Amino acid sequence: MKHYYKKLTPYLFVVLFVGIIGGVLFSGCTNFAGEGAKSKVQAAEPNLQVPTNTNISDARNTPVVRVAQAVGPAVVGITNKASARDWFNNKVTVEQGSGSGVIIDANGYIVTNNHVVEGAEEIVVSLSDGRTLNGKVLGTDPVTDLAVVKIDAKDLPFATLGNSDEILVGEPAIAIGNPLGQEFKGSVTTGVISALNRSIEIGERRFKLIQTDAAINPGNSGGALVNADGMVIGINSAKISVAGVEGIGLAIPANTVRPIVQAIIDHGKVARPYLGVGAYDKDSAARQGYQLNIDAGVYIANVSKGGPAEKAGIKKGDIILKINDEAINSVVDLRTVIANYEVGKKVNVELDRDGNKTTVEVKLEEMPANE
Repeated sequence: MKHYYKKLTPYLFVVLFVGIIGGVLFSGCTNFAGEGAKSKVQAAEPNLQVPTNTNISDARNTPVVRVAQAVGPAVVGITNKASARDWFNNKVTVEQGSGSGVIIDANGYIVTNNHVVEGAEEIVVSLSDGRTLNGKVLGTDPVTDLAVVKIDAKDLPFATLGNSDEILVGEPAIAIGNPLGQEFKGSVTTGVISALNRSIEIGERRFKLIQTDAAINPGNSGGALVNADGMVIGINSAKISVAGVEGIGLAIPANTVRPIVQAIIDHGKVARPYLGVGAYDKDSAARQGYQLNIDAGVYIANVSKGGPAEKAGIKKGDIILKINDEAINSVVDLRTVIANYEVGKKVNVELDRDGNKTTVEVKLEEMPANE
């Protein structure tokens, strides 16, 4: 059986460690709750009571035990299946890999990672009560490696999304998932929140992540990172897997995940703002074998035909210096700043054109699918 720790994609949490460190393991989770596709964030606190099926002392009834009892049933296994040909050229269904997911709504909405469901012709969801159901991918967001799967079931146990802005360095962190697949389903590992707001550049984007030392292994993809109150605070998204490195896991903060997952549930996709330029900074130009002689800004190498930049008069050869007074000195800066605005927002772009500074107003549009 193949798990997803060796599958490389050009999206979130892949390029960074392949290029900088050399190994990536994925995992993730989140939670919404509500009614139908228009789900709302569940405001109720999780039920962290003494387990009713055993005579347990107060000393043994730790927060980890209560979290495992409350959140564990909401963590599922997800198997990705696709068609292949056997030796006799007959079409057969094979398992491409397995991961985890988190039920976020009693009506069968599940959050997992995009790479878990990528390329699937069939999705099989294994529930904690032993049932297996077919799932349907409602939508994916490869940029953040998130996806939402729907199963036809009612009254399911579900997890609750917490406020990741309130978490503290040093507080307990509990990971629940299926490391190495269904053989070890529902595994619980513990650690602490090691650091907050780890700023990591992946490809041409910058992300802020939570660092934890809770063990995250292949197959945890889609599993939950939970605090001691039983609230899902992040998506276990990456683990450094290289000789000599231990105890470094990364998670997308729940507050970052929330709008992305809600957009997928409501619309089947995530609408992102789009400037419509291809740009180089000194480093990215050097990687392509070019020497870029600029002291600040990013060089516009091409402008998308009919895009927002072209409509505003931005041309190939211009240098973008600022967007709404925020300095732009790398392609990562450019992508990060644009991502902070909504589709339809107007921004002021300061340019250096042939040594002369000028400012144009650009109305950001929705990024086309082919971008």
